[in-house]
Amino acid sequence: MAESKVAIRYAISFLDTAIEKNILDQVSSDFELIYNSLNKSSDLKRALKSPIIKNDIKVSIFAAIFKDKISNESFSYLNFIISKGRENILADILKKFFFIRDEYLGIANVQITSAFELTSEQKIQLQQKFEAILNKKVKANYVIDEKVIGGFIAKVGDTVYNASVLNQLELLKKQFLHSSVSLN
Repeated sequence: MAESKVAIRYAISFLDTAIEKNILDQVSSDFELIYNSLNKSSDLKRALKSPIIKNDIKVSIFAAIFKDKISNESFSYLNFIISKGRENILADILKKFFFIRDEYLGIANVQITSAFELTSEQKIQLQQKFEAILNKKVKANYVIDEKVIGGFIAKVGDTVYNASVLNQLELLKKQFLHSSVSLN
């Protein structure tokens, strides 16, 4: 829990700096590259979290990988995180940064799970519907799960909109089990 609070503080701090310097788009792009690299490379993650590897070596590893690919501000921020000994929570800081940035920009991230690939038209309709419900711009991530049977399940933060056939069948089952309906 304490690491989560620290990650939020670092994320807010750099978001404020990026907004102030008008470099939010560049920093966001840089951080997405770093975040994706951390997720794809278990070696990089291990090196970053290793207490045996000294901070100056960690900085040089990051310099070799990212120096020519990201802005000076983003690279300085990475160095700052490493110098403060917070590199072990870098992925959490970046996730919090993305979340807070999206909140600032009025963007809602919606994960939509369906039994099959939705058509472009269906995706547009769902996106428009959720933009109207949430009163925010929607960034949708689509997942296929055949257990849904039909319809969709949308997750926005902690809220779940379950419009799946599976859910409807479960509700119908509960209704039959809890009611005293006679068939005569």
